[in-house]
Amino acid sequence: MEKDKETDIKNSFYQLYRIVKKLREPEGCEWDRAQSPQSIRGNLIEESYECIDAINNGDNENLREELGDLYLLVTMIGEMKEEEGAFSLEDVLKDISAKLIRRHPHVFGNSKVNSINEIIDQWNDIKEKIEGKKAKSSTLERIPKSLPPLERALEIQKKVSKVGFDWTSVKDVWAKLNEEELELKNAAENNCASNIENEIGDVLFTIVNLSRFLNVDPSLALNHANEKFINRFQKIESKLKSENISIKETNLETLDKLWNQVKSEEGPKSLK
Repeated sequence: MEKDKETDIKNSFYQLYRIVKKLREPEGCEWDRAQSPQSIRGNLIEESYECIDAINNGDNENLREELGDLYLLVTMIGEMKEEEGAFSLEDVLKDISAKLIRRHPHVFGNSKVNSINEIIDQWNDIKEKIEGKKAKSSTLERIPKSLPPLERALEIQKKVSKVGFDWTSVKDVWAKLNEEELELKNAAENNCASNIENEIGDVLFTIVNLSRFLNVDPSLALNHANEKFINRFQKIESKLKSENISIKETNLETLDKLWNQVKSEEGPKSLK
């Protein structure tokens, strides 16, 4: 049974590899042959977010499809690099397998660990002493610049917190948020565009910090707010459409009344 599973996985991976290779050949698909890692990097981000949406929605059917799209992009980039002579997809798979085995000696070797913190320490020790990877010259050195801003802010705050640079309590963060809001208000009153941008950035950074202290993922929270707004607005549109009224011809007072009506229909458990 296990042998059959191994064969199926091998065949499935190889089939995808052969399809991608065929698409990239001279007699293949003109669009696929024209692509490069640079041209599809945006697709990689887009498909990752679609995968996250499927996870958030608990949609296994969609998740299955989105994971396939991610496998496709990884395979395409691997094939492109093989064509360049840089490395092969086989190299990628062998490298990650070897790294996982090497960094988990408590599973694949004789190492003994008693906690998750010890596992993390062991992981970092192996990176530095066995793999020869230099310790970071800066705590913030390896935070990807390509991370979305909210995720990057959260990662920055997590990193500096680990070395002791952090607020002592959530009360301090609330105080900082009040301070930054006041500075933003002053910048807005003075109508200085550069200062306004800086202060809005400080407010957002502090809100991310507050989210961290309250154990809330800021990106998920913002996404929830986005979806909530979209859902309510679409209900307003539906109500107007049912009465053959154009939303563009509806005044703000009426829209506000409909908005409050939609909110009240959501029930007391809804986040207002």
